[in-house]
Amino acid sequence: MILSSLLGLGLLTGVGVVAVYNNLNGNILHEEVADQLRNRPEKEAVAGPQEPLNVLVMGSDSRSGKGNGIDGESGGGLSDTTILFHLSADRTFAYGISIPRDTAVMRPTCYEDDGTEIPGTSGYVKWNEAFAAGGPACTQQQVEQLTGVRIDNYVVVDFNQFKDMVNALDGVEVCIPQDIDDPAHDVHLEAGTREIKGNEALTYVRARYRIGDGTDPNRTRRQQAFIGSMINKALTAGMLARPDRLVRFMSAATSSLQTDFNGIAEMADIAITAKGIGAGNIKFVTTPWVYSDKVSAGIEWTSEVDKLWRLVRKDRPLTAEFLKDSLSAGDKPDGTASAGTGGPSGGTDGATDGTSQSPSNDGSPSGGTTGTPGDTAGDGTTNGRTGLSEEARAAAGLC
Repeated sequence: MILSSLLGLGLLTGVGVVAVYNNLNGNILHEEVADQLRNRPEKEAVAGPQEPLNVLVMGSDSRSGKGNGIDGESGGGLSDTTILFHLSADRTFAYGISIPRDTAVMRPTCYEDDGTEIPGTSGYVKWNEAFAAGGPACTQQQVEQLTGVRIDNYVVVDFNQFKDMVNALDGVEVCIPQDIDDPAHDVHLEAGTREIKGNEALTYVRARYRIGDGTDPNRTRRQQAFIGSMINKALTAGMLARPDRLVRFMSAATSSLQTDFNGIAEMADIAITAKGIGAGNIKFVTTPWVYSDKVSAGIEWTSEVDKLWRLVRKDRPLTAEFLKDSLSAGDKPDGTASAGTGGPSGGTDGATDGTSQSPSNDGSPSGGTTGTPGDTAGDGTTNGRTGLSEEARAAAGLC
């Protein structure tokens, strides 16, 4: 999930100018994985001046690098965070769908780069087992086979990159409801609303114990709030007016970056098409889940997840049932909505007639209420969004 900060900040803040900094390409580890994928879903045809873009972003669970062992957990090459980032064909909205690492799935068969088969599992395993079994290619195979969504590109980042990105912004604002003192995992954070960076920022997003309810999905939600705050700061920090800060940020973001993007220029070309997206139109959601005993301390998807994948395949904005539990890059650090952080103008589905629509059983929009453009609820609220409830903020460890 943290990697969406690379895409959100790198692609959605109009950083096409970074194409001139060819030296950044030397930071990138370019690795194609298409030959390792099988039975790939076709991409559905949609109307738009551009192609919709689905990018799979993964945060490496390796603690071998200096500063990566913040939370005291063992590494092992698992994917600590996974997010499917969707950019619309008309470039009016974007959203990231977080898949908690403790999600119970039956991993499909994967393949090594030499074609050797990595047999799928006969029973349930945790989502992040795929990364350990076959790296980013296996995680991408898992996403495509279980969701029907075709992935266009992937990116893998580690947490030192994330920390350096935060430092390049001179810190990111958070709201910590109470002091966190966890000697067992060397986590110590003071309560309050303030900007954090360096190891303190890394500690904050990795902390799982003695903050919120301790579950992985709610840690994911806290990370989403941090990423939103990070994107919001970049959008308002005059980054393009500060070439030194821009170069520092992109240098941090691309350091040791593993991806199948063809360098900085390709990312910059996408950025040029997407630079008009505002913070309020960048949403973050988590796959719908319930607790599960299929894996230890696990969760599993509910049937509602099928509607979410249909929205991605059909290039539709998030509908009301998902927006109510979403976070926006324009929200306040505590997870409550700021004015103007709703969906695309004209309603939840991006229609231009002011109609708010909700999904039917097949995932296609139907029905709804009428409101003013940008007001999906028709009641003068910020597109029906008030941000997270008090209960949800407490569970995530937000003020």
